[in-house]
Amino acid sequence: MADTQTFLRDRCLTVLNLPEKGRSLFTSRDFRPGEVILRQEPYVSVPNNNSSESRCDGCFKTDGLKKCSGCQVVWYCGSSCQKSEWKLHRHECKALCRLEKEKRMLVTPTIRLMVKLYLKRNFQNEKVIPITTTDDYSLVEALVSHMPELDEKQLMLYAQMANLVNLILQFPGIDLKEIAENFSKFSCNAHSICDSELRPEGIGLFPLVSIINHSCSPNAVLVFEEKMAVVRAMDNISKDSEVTISYIETAGSTLTRQKSLKEQYLFHCHCARCSNIGKPHDIEESAILEGYRCANEKCSGFLLRDPDEKGFVCQKCMLLRSKEEVKKLAGDVKTVIAKAPASPSAENKQDAIALYKTLEKRQEKLYHSFSITLMRTREKLLKMLMEVESWREALSYCKLIVLVYQRVYPATHPLIGLQFYTQGKLEWLLGQTEEAVSSLIKAYDILRISHGTSTPFMKDLSAKLDEARAEASYKLLALEDGN
Repeated sequence: MADTQTFLRDRCLTVLNLPEKGRSLFTSRDFRPGEVILRQEPYVSVPNNNSSESRCDGCFKTDGLKKCSGCQVVWYCGSSCQKSEWKLHRHECKALCRLEKEKRMLVTPTIRLMVKLYLKRNFQNEKVIPITTTDDYSLVEALVSHMPELDEKQLMLYAQMANLVNLILQFPGIDLKEIAENFSKFSCNAHSICDSELRPEGIGLFPLVSIINHSCSPNAVLVFEEKMAVVRAMDNISKDSEVTISYIETAGSTLTRQKSLKEQYLFHCHCARCSNIGKPHDIEESAILEGYRCANEKCSGFLLRDPDEKGFVCQKCMLLRSKEEVKKLAGDVKTVIAKAPASPSAENKQDAIALYKTLEKRQEKLYHSFSITLMRTREKLLKMLMEVESWREALSYCKLIVLVYQRVYPATHPLIGLQFYTQGKLEWLLGQTEEAVSSLIKAYDILRISHGTSTPFMKDLSAKLDEARAEASYKLLALEDGN
């Protein structure tokens, strides 16, 4: 770890061991919002290929793909990516070909990630692939696995997965227990590699980034530039402060977040936000995000359980909502959810939109206007409306969603910026140029912090903003000339 500490020290960072957290990343100077704290290429990575979509193994793109003629599992967009991946894949290809073709098609991205991990480790040991400070299997060895905390069912699953990896690789003297432990490390340390709009494209192992601990109120954000992990400051981070990112979706009650962290990452969060559990503000926030609305449609109050167990009482107007009424409405919602397709096909898209609108109306009667459940339904509606090019209706949902995002996420969260970006594009498309300029400015001001300013995505956003400004100025001049 001496080389790693030197590498980090040159970037004004250091690793400290904290009693309840273990390894933690700290700053040795101030960082401003938008500043890059750390960059790392993946030690290993694979795309999220499935039956409906395939991606290039090198760049994760989806266009112009051709299958590897050997294993028939891996895809490439062209000779450049194939050459860059060939040193590893020619051995992976041989290994995958040991399986029957039908079984090869069932190899998951996680299994492939493990196969590539062991191939790369062996090649680095044999000096076929160079070892660098940030590209070294010893960094993987240093990751926490949480194996002692796993239940028997999970241990059995990892053992079965280890046997499959062994069947594929057939390395002499391979340690099955070590493979199982590495699967546990993947669960706690691997990251979803997302595009600039935070859509998952693959998974990768970034051992240095994995040193960074979680907070439900993080001061940094992890994004990806192609496959490169980039950690940027979201707030002003003062010298000698711990750098934190969020491992989970932070829009939710403290109990929901704690449950998610315990199930996926096997720890209990003690961040400033979680330490408020049970306090008045935390109770109010939980009731708003995951609770019921007041029976009075004009009231914006939140409900808490009635001490007499008769129902739920609005904390603003004190109106009681009976358990029977809530139960009936919840049943109505459940009935519609049972009919709603999770991934509607192109043929029944309009039917799915109508069904989700029915669901939305029933949820509006049951949940608070800032409800996460209602927000998720509107996100699905927005996506479907965009797909059927119903732009005006999509814009109305976009505006509803951004209001909730601004409530549940910190001001510089990229999801808020991306929502304003979508809103701006829709407004521009509909001829609302001045509104589009305003939305695109808000998007740029947020996303330059999380995404920087030099990526193709941000350059495209900047160009759209300049074009919209020019169009708005032209319209204003034309209006003045007309008057």
